[in-house]
Amino acid sequence: MMDQDQKRENKKKILFVINTLGRAGAETALMALIGKLLGGENKGKYDISIFVITGQGEMIEDLPSGVRVLNKEYHNSSVLSAEGRKILKKTCIRALIRRCNFLRLFPYMLTNALSMRGGIKADKLLWRVLSDGAVRFDERFDLAVAYLEGGSTYYVSDHVTADRKAAFVHVDYGQAGYTPKLDRGCYENMDRIFTVSDEVKDSFLGIYPSYSDKTEVFNNIIDSDRIRSMSKKEKGFEDGFDGIRIVTVGRLTAQKSFEVSVDAMKSITKKCAETGKHIRWYVFGEGDQRQFLEKHIKECGLENDFILYGAVDNPYPFIDQADIYVHATRFEGKSIAIQEAQVLGKAIIASDCSGNREQIDDGKDGILCDFNAGSIADSVMRLLEDRELLERLAASAPGKINDSSRQIEKLTGLIG
Repeated sequence: MMDQDQKRENKKKILFVINTLGRAGAETALMALIGKLLGGENKGKYDISIFVITGQGEMIEDLPSGVRVLNKEYHNSSVLSAEGRKILKKTCIRALIRRCNFLRLFPYMLTNALSMRGGIKADKLLWRVLSDGAVRFDERFDLAVAYLEGGSTYYVSDHVTADRKAAFVHVDYGQAGYTPKLDRGCYENMDRIFTVSDEVKDSFLGIYPSYSDKTEVFNNIIDSDRIRSMSKKEKGFEDGFDGIRIVTVGRLTAQKSFEVSVDAMKSITKKCAETGKHIRWYVFGEGDQRQFLEKHIKECGLENDFILYGAVDNPYPFIDQADIYVHATRFEGKSIAIQEAQVLGKAIIASDCSGNREQIDDGKDGILCDFNAGSIADSVMRLLEDRELLERLAASAPGKINDSSRQIEKLTGLIG
């Protein structure tokens, strides 16, 4: 029998690099993508490895069987938890010390910090530190894939040996705060650049027009069967509430701006009180804005109406039991959470911003609204007052999910 190393040598070697493996949209899409590469008609073709720049994240438990984790040390705590933030700080300090990175990168960090608009974005600066301070490997891959912008892209560009290289872009590049000065030529070394939507592509090429020939859209992979199965595995809500449930899944970060949703809920509860309706809004996710949001919720008197439920391993039973799914954010790349709600047949309200508008056909399979409290509240009330519309949007939502086979071919086609 061939030993394990011989079996690996007979397969195409693919390395995925990602910044963290926290429970978020890009990480969920990566799990589904790797699953497709290891199963079905692709079974036995690829040897998959993964390297996580920060060396932490709870979704390590969701990796498909057979994937090699190249990190020598790994912590399964979320970077958004108190424990996880302490670990991340230690990782950053080690990266600054290793290879004298602090001295070597000081001019880079200073010039980029001074040129940042709207304040210093520490995370953007630290991705270069974490990338250059990460462990390196004396191994050649057929394909290396940077699955997120920032640290993973810098690492694949500068520190990985591979016959072909690809990078994924998941965000509105300009809005997210990345610049060519920060990136320092990393995309020049990529054979292909995949953006998760047309609008993300337009945003990226607005900054990097010279890369138009090697940039194309790669729609997020969704494992619809798994989502439906997981939605029935646990009980979901057990709070005894028998009214109308709104659900949102997302990190409690400035980008998501949940304070706007809180303000919308204040208006919704007032209108519902007049009509005798009972309504409750649940947010599944964690982040650095929790204390700020808890204070704002209390100021609005919504402690029992707007619930910061926290992060959960399986949000699908809660989405499945919701009456309405709301995704109101300042900007997006392409929301995995919206796609998951579509799989489960939910009536969806989303802010009319980059990313979201590609996923919702307004009035046909969801509602697009302006990103302000009044517009969000009006959209919710519209569905509450028109049950026929709510049911029609819910029935149309699953039709938005695309076949993944053509997307997989875009990636595997790079190595034959």
